[in-house]
Amino acid sequence: MAITFIFCLILSRFFYIQILWSEKLQYLAVDQWTREIPIMAERGEIVDRNNVVLATNKDTYSIYARSNAIKDVEKTSGILADIFELDGIVLANKLTTKKASEITVAVKQEKTKIERLTTFDLSGVYFSRDNTRIYPYNDLCSQVIGFTSTDNSGLSGIEQYYNKYLLGENGELLFETDLVGVELDNAVAIYKPAQKGLNLKLTIDYEIQSVVDQAMKRAYVKHNPKCVECIILDPSTFEVLAISSYPSLDLNNLPRDNPSELTEYSRNGIVCDIYEPGSTFKVLTSAINVEEYLQGNEKAFSTNYVFNSSRTRAVAGTTIKCWSNHANGKHSCQNLAMALNNSCNPCFTDIALSIGKEKFYDYLDKFNLGKVTGIDFSGEALGMLVGENYVTDADLARIGFGQSVALTPLQLACAVASVANGGYYYKPKIVKQIYTDNSNIEYSAPAELKQRTISENASKIINQMLEGVVSQGSGKKAFIEGYKVAGKTGTAQKFENGIIAQGKYVSSFIGYFPSDSPKYLALITVDEPTGEYYGSTVATPFAGEIFQGIISAKNIQKYE
Repeated sequence: MAITFIFCLILSRFFYIQILWSEKLQYLAVDQWTREIPIMAERGEIVDRNNVVLATNKDTYSIYARSNAIKDVEKTSGILADIFELDGIVLANKLTTKKASEITVAVKQEKTKIERLTTFDLSGVYFSRDNTRIYPYNDLCSQVIGFTSTDNSGLSGIEQYYNKYLLGENGELLFETDLVGVELDNAVAIYKPAQKGLNLKLTIDYEIQSVVDQAMKRAYVKHNPKCVECIILDPSTFEVLAISSYPSLDLNNLPRDNPSELTEYSRNGIVCDIYEPGSTFKVLTSAINVEEYLQGNEKAFSTNYVFNSSRTRAVAGTTIKCWSNHANGKHSCQNLAMALNNSCNPCFTDIALSIGKEKFYDYLDKFNLGKVTGIDFSGEALGMLVGENYVTDADLARIGFGQSVALTPLQLACAVASVANGGYYYKPKIVKQIYTDNSNIEYSAPAELKQRTISENASKIINQMLEGVVSQGSGKKAFIEGYKVAGKTGTAQKFENGIIAQGKYVSSFIGYFPSDSPKYLALITVDEPTGEYYGSTVATPFAGEIFQGIISAKNIQKYE
């Protein structure tokens, strides 16, 4: 019985070693008798919607040395130091140490240096391709594309969000060696090729992005603000056509030794930062009112209702007044279209208070405020919306004209896009497709409808009103003869530590064209411009410039 037990025990051990443990033992054996040189996978490319390459790779090389396999340390270290501009003494010390069997001599080296190295036939010295990420257009769309670490792993932007697809799988080159790591004579090298990462096709349009980038640089020079930002959205799908912020980063020349500068200028504020939108928010308040009126809500105002905006309005101890003093009766009585043209705050306070917080907040929820949009980008901010149970009449009154509420520019752009397109709120996106080098599509992002916001009839009414803002109201500097441009200006005072920051404003404009079938929506914000600060004179002219640039780039014809 005991002999049988021992026999079974030995048999079980043999089974474990030869079958279950065999793969591990084979690996240990190979590891003991071989040394491997890593072959870095080529990172997938990033292209725009029309296949313009925005991020690609350049062949560079890493150089390694095995001290045990080097025959003449002094000669080898001297040659390596000369070719790769290193300290020869430091390198020689590394090559004579017994603490590591292999050292990395240099990385990201040009092919010309490798060609020079091969002429010396140095024993114990090896090289492999490691690739260097390059961006053909330097700072174009830099806050969206992002950048990689020195080892080609995504650190920010799309490079980081889609890193697992772009990264690929590294390969290796195995050399047979003796126990101390010296390569054997007539050894056979084993090559495991690297697998290139998948490619990304963005929704970004290079031509539109170029137009926007140039406009933002000019706006920055002219107004000397903290920063300027712009997003271009296709209202029919919520595809992001351009995102620009200035100052920005040259992705080929990153300030890696200055983390604060790197973080500040690589941050995508359109997605990740919030602000009080001011009068651009009145588009949403107007849409809520028109939709409720069409549904028969007696608390909503008809489009013909005349607001008496010549007075100030006291709400729970807060005085709300129009920017105009209504001298000679100018703008003292106006309907909703005129209120939008003149951007008169009390009219929108009247709407918010009359609709009531419960119904008004129902629409804010439909417009996805206080929630992320779900865009495929890391770090999206929620925004700030006073909880419905805690909102006061004073809060609601201010929300009506764009204060006491904070949004990301992306949230506002999406909400207004849904007003413009007939009431359809889609999930915004930056990546259209993920595909292989031989054009096999691994993933294609569909248009994803999230909810309805308003009716198509309400949308048409608001579009006509906002077209009037551009043709004859505060948005005149975005007007383009022969094209139906709609929009709204905004001038919002900034708050710091809960109080108004004197002399600090965010100037903005949101608009789209053609107003009867929107294809291009632009939101521009200018943070703390120097000197003049009204959205109508600071942000709006650059919206007109961008729209004109899109018209030229896409050869869009005038209306008959």
